[in-house]
Amino acid sequence: MITVEFGLDTFGDKTADESYAQVIRNVIEQATLADRLGVDAFGLGEHHRDDFAVSSPEIVLAAIASRTERIALGTAVTVLSSDDPVRVFERFATLDAVSGGRAEIVLGRGSFTESFPLFGFDLTDYDQLFAEKVDLMAKLLTEGPVTWEGKVRASLKEQQVYPKTESGRIKTWIGVGGSPESVIRCAEYGFPLVLAIIGGAPARFAPYVDLYRRALKEFGQPEDLPIAVHSPGFVAETDEKAAELLWPHVRVMMNRIGRERGWPPLTRDRFEADIHEGAWHAGSPETVARKVAKTVKDLGIQRFDLKYSAGTLPHANQMAAIELYGTEVIPRVKELLA
Repeated sequence: MITVEFGLDTFGDKTADESYAQVIRNVIEQATLADRLGVDAFGLGEHHRDDFAVSSPEIVLAAIASRTERIALGTAVTVLSSDDPVRVFERFATLDAVSGGRAEIVLGRGSFTESFPLFGFDLTDYDQLFAEKVDLMAKLLTEGPVTWEGKVRASLKEQQVYPKTESGRIKTWIGVGGSPESVIRCAEYGFPLVLAIIGGAPARFAPYVDLYRRALKEFGQPEDLPIAVHSPGFVAETDEKAAELLWPHVRVMMNRIGRERGWPPLTRDRFEADIHEGAWHAGSPETVARKVAKTVKDLGIQRFDLKYSAGTLPHANQMAAIELYGTEVIPRVKELLA
């Protein structure tokens, strides 16, 4: 039997008729429901733009920690390039204490770049910022005295950083969107890997899994480190209802991003194809469960995280999807994998 954990991710997408404050309160309610249903992990994205409400995931996760008991609490992702690794460690070590050891970090570059000018970073330093800060983060996670030197921040010499965690290490992943270099870096430092599959069939990411496993061996890292998939999805009573509920909200979200990045407008046919053949794990509980199980088996992963929020999709629809994911999809995936 394949053993897999199941998570939920959201970016706190701004719904049409609610304030940013209400969206954040909705996210806390969504996470509380996920915990009650036995979902294993809950992740919050970090964004600094008007279509997402969550710019400080750790604060929201701390609020969630006070209302939950067992669910792991992490990010999807922490944009390390435009943050300070010392402060990232301090905030998550604090969250780890508040939550009783449930904090996780997913480090990434982020798919949006608004944080770079906001915090005074030059996009021409994009690669160097992430490379050096990952190196420093790897040292900080050992929770011993840190000596480090680079060009993107002040050097450290035998510096202790507090608070220390009770376990001695915060579980930390690296999120990768499809760059072989990023996969290799993840393996070099011995971080678990999160594959962000937001376009195309999940099976096409199998070469990245193989690359990661081979690189772990080459770098002398543990070869059984977990791999997770983060992918968009939605659950409703039927396939037809899921598509009808999603379509107007996904269209708004994708067409805005498309205008920014030079993509053509999203058509209904393209959207339907993404559900049937691409990255979307959307439909009835049976349909979603079968696609999740296929993704797990095709890639040999140890965790699947469903990004259940979608643009302006209302809170009530998100809560209903979480309920179906926890009560029907997860048990059915476990049956299929058994």
